[in-house]
Amino acid sequence: MFEAVEGMLGEHAELEQRLGEPETHADARLAKRLNRRYAELSSLIGVWREWQRLGDDAGAARELAGEDPEFAVEAAELDVRREAAAERLRRLLVPREEADEKDALLEVKSGEGGEESALFAGDLLRMYTRYAERHGWSVEVLDATESDLGGYKSVTVAVKAKGTPQPGEAPYALLKFEGGVHRVQRVPVTESQGRVHTSAAGVLVLPEAEQVDVSVDDNDLRIDVFRSSGPGGQSVNTTDSAVRITHVPSGIVASCQNEKSQLQNKEQAMRILRSRLLAVAEEAAAAEASDARRSQIRTVDRSERIRTYNYPENRISDHRTGYKSYNLDQVLDGDLEPVLQSCVDADMAARLAALED
Repeated sequence: MFEAVEGMLGEHAELEQRLGEPETHADARLAKRLNRRYAELSSLIGVWREWQRLGDDAGAARELAGEDPEFAVEAAELDVRREAAAERLRRLLVPREEADEKDALLEVKSGEGGEESALFAGDLLRMYTRYAERHGWSVEVLDATESDLGGYKSVTVAVKAKGTPQPGEAPYALLKFEGGVHRVQRVPVTESQGRVHTSAAGVLVLPEAEQVDVSVDDNDLRIDVFRSSGPGGQSVNTTDSAVRITHVPSGIVASCQNEKSQLQNKEQAMRILRSRLLAVAEEAAAAEASDARRSQIRTVDRSERIRTYNYPENRISDHRTGYKSYNLDQVLDGDLEPVLQSCVDADMAARLAALED
């Protein structure tokens, strides 16, 4: 398995040379793609070289162990460190989804529970915003429909990394595990008897598609304009600035009404539409693949009722991985790392098992 790294040394050297050429950086998209691949290979090769060095050092220590018993102890310690490096290397060699290097579009929609569900959708958005801030990511609201009490019936945001993230640390690679139904148990603000109610909100996470990822024929689009509704500036509710775009062949629809101008709303709606089309294409590709490959991609993603947020017990439970903790207040403030790590670990275990099979 590790022999594959030797074949990557030439690609790494070639990328280093290309990234040093001015013409590469004249194409921003190309430079970004090459930088990501270079960072991925640099991490992998660095761990591979560490694994080799530890093997050489352990071998030398064993040769000297006959003269000095302390070298036998050192050799054993080096073996432990080498096995840890081997585990890191195995994880880096596991094939990743191509979309894992992308930024993310995140949609939160209220579900069962009416106004309480809309308030919970707002709490989820705040949780993701705080989590993004911890990673130095930016969050841009693309479209939102607010409820009467300040929650969200529906909200779509773009989550973008700054610079070139390390492999597995881009927004989509982590946030993709949030897709599914989130259930909340708490006393709603509208409840006068103090009874605990259960409601839910849905989360959909898509890799943000660039124009080069998805080819959209303008002739396949139906564009409708209408008057915006809900809170906004003076012009929002008085002009036909909202835009709804329908991709006729697939029936996929994207709309935006947050911006003041029709052109801005059209641009944002196209961003959402491209990402939805990319997600559909990836789903189709996964469906055509083998069961093993499909399980690699969707191990802990998009299952029904993925998580429960229990306010009376300050408890959060992830139903896919069995993760449970009693720091719900901290999680809602953006401390999502342990929860998501349980998803990443489960996904990696399934990928490693599939690779060994």
